[in-house]
Amino acid sequence: MAQVEVATEGAVMVVTLNRPKRYNAMTLTMFALLADVWQEVSDNDDIRCAILTGAEGNFCSGMDLRAMAGDVDEVDSIDVPTRMKEDPGFIYRGLLKTYQPSKPIICAVEGVAIAGGTEILQGTDIRVAGESARFGVSEARWSLYPMGGSAVRLRRQIPYAAAAEILLTGRHLLAQEAKDLGLINHVVPDGQAIDKAMELAGMIAANGPLAVEAILKTLRVTETMSEAEAFEWESAHGMAVMNSADSKEGPRAFAEKRPANFQRR
Repeated sequence: MAQVEVATEGAVMVVTLNRPKRYNAMTLTMFALLADVWQEVSDNDDIRCAILTGAEGNFCSGMDLRAMAGDVDEVDSIDVPTRMKEDPGFIYRGLLKTYQPSKPIICAVEGVAIAGGTEILQGTDIRVAGESARFGVSEARWSLYPMGGSAVRLRRQIPYAAAAEILLTGRHLLAQEAKDLGLINHVVPDGQAIDKAMELAGMIAANGPLAVEAILKTLRVTETMSEAEAFEWESAHGMAVMNSADSKEGPRAFAEKRPANFQRR
């Protein structure tokens, strides 16, 4: 049983954290597998959107502290020392801290999304949760530091005071509060997060891939730019999309009342 399972449904790749006996807690093997998956999402032109979820009713309970204390339970362990030597950045790439695929990632959360679970969620683009899902970055409670990026990233995604309270108290919040703060997009009945995520992924996958990827890159790259700098940056990328064959196919398909046949060119 792989710690990360991957399935493809049409143009959508579903990535499942798969250590349900430990609430899908993270290991170094899981990070390595995720790093490889995210690269595949970028490199595979047939994939237009990815969904990140967890197995058997939970998303992720963060780093496996039991494993850190020596109680290791890994069925498909990698040679960590060799991977660290050859590829020392794989942990943060797997966590979506230092690398994000060129395609959108939708996060589908059920149950717990604590510590690293909420940290990796912040590297995704659209987030859906079951109504009883719980979120939190609790590292300070154990005198740990949230190395997945939350001390920097969370305050950029929700109001400063809310981020400070979550990070400094370590308290958990339910899905509706997370939605009210803007941390997630949708709250659905428990057990339906993956269905809503698939609905959204299908909408994205039906759109022009060149446009989707250029818009996504603009959202990410221009975050810290001034408006004038951002407009200058987006001009070249936007015009590249507008000059593509796909930009002609979209309006033609609309006029002819048929589905568009985008070719990524």
